[in-house]
Amino acid sequence: QAFLWVTSTLSMAVFRDHLALEDLVEEMKQQSPDLSFGPLQRDGRIAVQGSFPALRVLRDFLLLKAKSLSEEAKRERKPQQRPRRKLQEHRGAAETRNSSRDAQREKRVLVLDTDIYHYMKRFHPKALQGNDVVISGVTDGDITTVCIESAGSKAGAIQGLKAKKMIEDYSVELQKILRKERICFKEPSRAGRQRHRQLCERLKARFPRVLLIPYDTHLDVVGTSADVLGFTEEVKR
Repeated sequence: QAFLWVTSTLSMAVFRDHLALEDLVEEMKQQSPDLSFGPLQRDGRIAVQGSFPALRVLRDFLLLKAKSLSEEAKRERKPQQRPRRKLQEHRGAAETRNSSRDAQREKRVLVLDTDIYHYMKRFHPKALQGNDVVISGVTDGDITTVCIESAGSKAGAIQGLKAKKMIEDYSVELQKILRKERICFKEPSRAGRQRHRQLCERLKARFPRVLLIPYDTHLDVVGTSADVLGFTEEVKR
């Protein structure tokens, strides 16, 4: 199994109050012709299938769309908010600026294949670290959403962009070279599965760059083509 194709489920419900979702989906299809779109569900969800680079382009398009709608909504509310702001002026402009600066955090989001994320976390941990940034991942099946949080300043924004680019670069390179093989447990008993896992752990010493992801009924082996092939052949023997 090669990491060239992924399916992601998007929730379009956040746009419902501002746009006709059917029109937005048509715009998404024009924006990302290389992606395959499923039917739009009643709850606003839609399945999208394609490569990670194409999904990233679609993600950036939707983020810009959401930002544009947010700014438009703020402009519409602006006349109603002016009296409230004037009442708060006596508290001190400097104090207000400082508190808002401390509260602001810049967030960037990346969508990765879960196996690539785990491989990166195990063998390339520095890719998920950065100066003055907090990087976290939330896994939902085959997809892991990585959040990069940095200070809402110019320096913080630069660090956030550096961390985002590093993760993207590692993801693209790993996507090219990694493969996954699934080894199903032949013995259904708990003891049998345990023996199988122990065998794989012993063999792993000969293939240090292989990542083993255990499940109740099978074991996923992630690594380069040569390592995965060599490992699975040894297990069969």
